[in-house]
Amino acid sequence: MTHSGHVANESPTEAYDGPPDYRQVGRHAMFPQTSHDEMARLNFLAQMNRHLATRVMPHVRAAWERRVLPGLIRRDGKPPASRHGVREALLQDRAFQIWSSLRRLTMEQRQEAGRWTAIRQAEALAAQARALTLGAEDRLSLDPHLAIPRYVTAVDHHCMPGSYHSELFPGDVSNAASYDHAIFATTGGLLGRFSDGGGQAVVAWLQRQHADFRPRRILEIGATLGHSLLPIAKAFPDADIVAVDLGAPMLRYGLARARALGVDNVRFIQADGSDLSMFPDQSFDWVQTTMFLHELSSPALKEIFAESYRLLAPGGLVLHVEQPQYDDDMPLFEQAMRDWDAFYNNEPFWSRLHEIDLGGMLCEAGFRPDQIIHGAVTAVVDKSVFPDAADQGHEDFGRKAAWQVIGARK
Repeated sequence: MTHSGHVANESPTEAYDGPPDYRQVGRHAMFPQTSHDEMARLNFLAQMNRHLATRVMPHVRAAWERRVLPGLIRRDGKPPASRHGVREALLQDRAFQIWSSLRRLTMEQRQEAGRWTAIRQAEALAAQARALTLGAEDRLSLDPHLAIPRYVTAVDHHCMPGSYHSELFPGDVSNAASYDHAIFATTGGLLGRFSDGGGQAVVAWLQRQHADFRPRRILEIGATLGHSLLPIAKAFPDADIVAVDLGAPMLRYGLARARALGVDNVRFIQADGSDLSMFPDQSFDWVQTTMFLHELSSPALKEIFAESYRLLAPGGLVLHVEQPQYDDDMPLFEQAMRDWDAFYNNEPFWSRLHEIDLGGMLCEAGFRPDQIIHGAVTAVVDKSVFPDAADQGHEDFGRKAAWQVIGARK
């Protein structure tokens, strides 16, 4: 900062590249009702998240380059050898401490804001879900006896109370409603009006890379409420599409949301992706996950890869959309900043997931090395209202709507 209080090399009159107003968020018949004050909270949190990424994050990098790294070299005679050494040093620096504390607080407040909006109308939301899914009961299959794995029950993922699977009463959808309407605050609108920019990105990538691909049956594992799956369902309206998730509230809400948005070719099934034995071998042409692998334990990840290979028909595609892997080309500072989610955002498997060889794991599951696919996608959204992640000059190391694609064609 300069003595005048302005960021160095930045004009005081520079236009702020902020998120759109919450009133621009896409609404549907399953969407929670939000009051003026509730929208104001979400607007504040979205603005704060963007501010942390565009205005505060650069100072953390500057502190690393000008203060922390030189201090480590003076002390040890060499730079740190791993991202863990970088993180341990950053923890002692005030710039990182401020950024990290504010980022954690905005996540907690986003969960509180979204949760209470959903809870105050939980019964009405459950009734609306029942009404919207009336006559479509065959598209929802729940298993009240399904054992939820400990790696799920032991973690409130990204600070979400009760994670994806908990319910307050039979038929509850409040966690899903909170996720749907308040994710805007976390992403700052970078996923678009219906938070489906990831799904739109996959469809656009597929049209560019595999224009001749015409899947008849599609499976998404860890689909939550289906926000990334619906663009795929719209792109392939004649396909039979299955959304699998552990969380009954997500699936109830997901079916109601799909019907509210005019999508009627998706079935929502409660199941553990590690064991999908209800489906026969080679029964899907496309198996998809979207920002899901980082929430899996190591055994579950291996089992889901094995199931994906078993379920995939010859000529079919497996696609996994995730944040980039840590490799030798990624600076240790960036790796350490991306690792923030593992330590401070209730994502205990994040760090391990991003350091392993996913291509090698796909080969262990049965694919050949020449079948492995690598790619990259960014969110595809309405540029007239919502910003395009591909055009954003800043990097938020885990929040920017830009991902890698790793998969295989059988």
